[in-house]
Amino acid sequence: MAESALMNPDTFAQLARSHSTFGKMLDDLIHDAGGPGFFWQLAVLAGCLLIAWPLARHVVRRLEARHERSSFALRLAAVSLERAMFPLFGWLLVMVARFALAPFMSISVLRLALVPLFGITSLYVTFYILRRVMSGHGQLHGMVVLVEKVLTTLVWIGMALYVLGVLPDVIAWMENVRFSIGGKQHINLADSLMAVVWILLTVLAAMWFGSWLEERLMRATTLDTNLKVVLTRIAKALLLLVSLLLSLSLVGIDLTVLSVFGGALGVGLGFGLQKIASNYISGFIILLDRSVKLGDQITVDKYTGIVSQIRTRYTVVRNGDGETLVPNEQLVAQSVQNHSFSGTNVRVATRVQADYAANPETVIQLLQDCVRGLPRVLTEPAPAAFLVAFADSGIEYEAAVYIADPQNGKLGVQSAMNRAIWRTFHENGISIPYPQREVRMLGANPSAVAGTALD
Repeated sequence: MAESALMNPDTFAQLARSHSTFGKMLDDLIHDAGGPGFFWQLAVLAGCLLIAWPLARHVVRRLEARHERSSFALRLAAVSLERAMFPLFGWLLVMVARFALAPFMSISVLRLALVPLFGITSLYVTFYILRRVMSGHGQLHGMVVLVEKVLTTLVWIGMALYVLGVLPDVIAWMENVRFSIGGKQHINLADSLMAVVWILLTVLAAMWFGSWLEERLMRATTLDTNLKVVLTRIAKALLLLVSLLLSLSLVGIDLTVLSVFGGALGVGLGFGLQKIASNYISGFIILLDRSVKLGDQITVDKYTGIVSQIRTRYTVVRNGDGETLVPNEQLVAQSVQNHSFSGTNVRVATRVQADYAANPETVIQLLQDCVRGLPRVLTEPAPAAFLVAFADSGIEYEAAVYIADPQNGKLGVQSAMNRAIWRTFHENGISIPYPQREVRMLGANPSAVAGTALD
C-alpha cells in the first residue's frame, strides 16, 4: 500500500503543495513525473540539446579563428564566450520548444531546464565581458578570478531558490530589513542588493564600451597619439560617472544624498590629495599641449630616456637602466629637455682634441668622413664637424650625427664614433694631446734643485 502511494504522481503533488519550500515549478514537475508527457518532454529537451551542440561548435570554431593571433588575455576572454555558446543555443531552442508545445502538453521539464541554461549563459557572458575589460591589466587577474567565483556562487544560489519557490519569501524578508542613509532617506536590504547588482552591471557595461572605444581610437590614423589618449580617458571617466548615476537612479536612490560624499571628497582633494590632483591635471596638460609625446626622448632632472607611457599620475621614461616613473607635475613645473621636440631625429655628438700641429681643415674633413656610414647614422642630415675652441693642450673639435631611433639609446652610437675617430687619427698620424705641466722655480740654484729632485 505504501509502495503504491509512493509511485502515485498525485501523492507527490499533494506532498509538494503541503510543503512551503516547494514552488510551482517543482510541483508541476512532480505532477508530470511518470506520465507519457514527461518522457516526451525529455525527448524534446534532448533533441534541442543535440541540435544546439553542432551549432555551438560551428560558432566556436569561427571565434577561435578570429582570436587566433590575439594576445593571451583576449584569448582567455574568448574562452568564456565560446563556453557560453552551447547553453545559449540550448536555451534559445528550448524556449522555442516551450512556447510551441505549451498549447498541446505540459512543459514542466522544459521550464525547469530553462533556468540552468539561462543562468550558465549569463555567467559565461559576464565572465567574457569582465575578462575583456581587464585584458590590459594583468595585475588584476587574481581579483577577476575572485569575482567570478563569487558571481558563480550567487547565481547558483539564486537559481536554486527560484526553482524551490522560496525566492519571493527571501526577497520579502530582505524588504523588511530597513536602514537609513543620512538620517533622511530609508532603504531596505533588497534595494541595497539590487543597487549593487545594477552598479556592477552598468559599470561593467561602461568599462566594456570604454575598452571597445579605446581600441577603435588607437587604430585611428588621422588622430594624434596624445589626442587619442585624452579622448580615451575622458570617455572612460564620463562612462563610469553616467553608469553610477544611472544605476542609483534605477533603484530609486535620491542622488542628493551623495552631496555629503561630494563635499568630503572636495575637502580630501584640497588637503590630503593635493599632489595626486596636481599630477592628474598635469597629465592632461601634457597630453593636450603635446609638449611631451609618446616616443620622445627627454631629459628631466637626472633621467634621460624614451617616453613609453603617459599615465594618470606619472610618465614612464625608459632607458638602458630600466624604466623611471616621473611624476607628471615634475614635467610641467620643471625644465625638460625634449630631444625630439622638433622631429623624430636626434642629434648625437662627441668632442675630441687634436694637436696644434695638425691642420684644422684636414681634421674636420677626417672627422666628417670617419663618422659617415656608421650603423644607425643618418645620411640626411649629413654628419658635420666643427672647431669648438682653442684649449690649453690642443684644438677642440666636435663631430655630430643624427639618428632616427633614439629609443635604442645613444651610447652605442657615441662609442662607435669615438672608436672610429681614434682609428682615423692613429692612421693619419694625428695625436690626441693630454694635459702637460711645466714647473719653473725662479731664483733657485739649479744644482740644488737637481740634488733635491735626486734625493
